[in-house]
Amino acid sequence: MADMRLVVAGAGGRMGRTLIRALAEVEGVTLGGAFEAEGSAVIGSDSGELAGLGNNGIAVTVNPEALLANADGLIDFTIPAATLALSELTARRGCVHIIGTTGMSEGDDAALAAAAKRAIIVKSGNMSLGVNLLGALAKRVAKTLGDDFDIEILEMHHNKKIDAPSGTALLLGQAAADGRGIKLAGHSVRSRDGHTGARKAGDIGFATLRGGSVVGEHSVIFAGHAERIELTHKAEDRMIFARGALHAALWARTQKPGLYSMMDVLGLKDF
Repeated sequence: MADMRLVVAGAGGRMGRTLIRALAEVEGVTLGGAFEAEGSAVIGSDSGELAGLGNNGIAVTVNPEALLANADGLIDFTIPAATLALSELTARRGCVHIIGTTGMSEGDDAALAAAAKRAIIVKSGNMSLGVNLLGALAKRVAKTLGDDFDIEILEMHHNKKIDAPSGTALLLGQAAADGRGIKLAGHSVRSRDGHTGARKAGDIGFATLRGGSVVGEHSVIFAGHAERIELTHKAEDRMIFARGALHAALWARTQKPGLYSMMDVLGLKDF
């Protein structure tokens, strides 16, 4: 089978540049184009130069539709509004759409589910193997321990991150809620300030830290009487997310249209 031609959205950003480097390293995939939002300072720049690879002859454009006409899929770590617009393009072509965008609303997710009737979409708050394994473990531990243990999720990212809690923290919270057999929306506590009263049984708390250049650190804490269990993942390089996204694209290439997660890609759905 020929290499999978993948287009990179947000090519001038940190993840976009990392994805372009990953595409040059991973077998079975190749860069089919790169684009940025209109007005970006990198429009017309060589994408290889931006990624620190040297000239690759693929300039950054503003026209994703033209690029997708000759590609097999799209890798998208952008912002919710852009992802929704791009999902219309991938649905029209019935191609693979790998989404690492975070901060999406329930309405956004519903729109993606509709697009997935025609496109093959893999969406995850985190594309790394380690984080998704952590999610599977959090689900199992939450189910095993029961309500006697309180669940708190702590996350820290760099000072440029614009959404909170992180997509990864929400992924982990959802995994814990699934383990408990409850709906996260009805038990999520995302802020505590002032006289809040005692912690409610069954709540899943989120604490957010921002600072410096931290790529991503997440802990799921199960706090019981006189004992505590902590599951932790620390990301040291964005390349782990890029490689995970490319792994997802290769997996998705042989799937039917639908909305999938990294749990599907990694076979952890029933862990």
